[in-house]
Amino acid sequence: MLSRTADSIYWLNRYIERAENYARFLDVNMQLALDFAEGAQWMPLVETTGDREQFLEAYGEANADNVIRFLISDEKNPNSILSCVSIARENARAVREMISTEMWLHINRFYLTLTESAAPGIQVANYSEFLAWVKDNCALHAGLMDGSLSHTEAWHFGKLGRSVERADKTSRLLDIKYFYLLPGAEQVGSEADLIQWQAVLRSASALEMFRREYNRLTPANVAGFLILDRHFPRSIRFCITEGERSLRELTGGDPQAFRNEAEKRMGSFRSQLEYTEVGDIFRHGLHEYLDLIELRLNEIGEAIQEVFLVPPDTSSMPAGAVFPQAQQQA
Repeated sequence: MLSRTADSIYWLNRYIERAENYARFLDVNMQLALDFAEGAQWMPLVETTGDREQFLEAYGEANADNVIRFLISDEKNPNSILSCVSIARENARAVREMISTEMWLHINRFYLTLTESAAPGIQVANYSEFLAWVKDNCALHAGLMDGSLSHTEAWHFGKLGRSVERADKTSRLLDIKYFYLLPGAEQVGSEADLIQWQAVLRSASALEMFRREYNRLTPANVAGFLILDRHFPRSIRFCITEGERSLRELTGGDPQAFRNEAEKRMGSFRSQLEYTEVGDIFRHGLHEYLDLIELRLNEIGEAIQEVFLVPPDTSSMPAGAVFPQAQQQA
């Protein structure tokens, strides 16, 4: 497979997964705003997506309307839901002959409907229903890829992109609650604190599965489930394990060794997660541990880009410049 084709399929799925997870981030705050008046804080959403400077320059004040517009429909924000779906559609167009007709028709309809309902200047009548619609369409894309695409190279590159992006966004989702919405010491374990943790689990579609594993809702149990669970499809450990499987299928590499830097970094991180307990995470500090996870995932993404995908265009860059990735990694 040509690296440019692999690049488009990989990023097509990363951007769809990113759009879904941004809808999930917004849903956390929507749920908190409904549950109690002081629950919704809007700047944390911008902080955790890494777009603080761009947001402040464009909007200034982090109120509900500004943050929702920035994360849903701002065409100048490359990570808004509208931008993510638009870029995913262009990647799908570039590999039209490699994906199924069902996949192309769906993402095209998704984009066209999204531009009508969430274009700049148009108010979404019901944000909760809109975000549910975004999540449903992203899930439908994943289902169509799994059900209508042969599980060969193209599918594995798509699954690899989805896995890396999902792991990254699960870590950021946890960070919203623990670091940015952390209550004072007197509020830990309070009703408001528990409501926030439930909102995090709901936003990851994890509440029911969490309750099957744990009797008590505690920060340690929630973090352990979303980081280390072997079976839940949005846990970081599960995502990395599945991503590594696709990586090994693409390279034909020995699971006990590595052939390239991407395999080395992915395998090392998966091994680290397998031998970590939740107590180790909290001794290190949950926020600090999540920062390390995001750093490792960025390193994995960079290695995948360098080994398999389209290298950045450096022809017009000065000597010593930091080379950007071919497409945006949040």
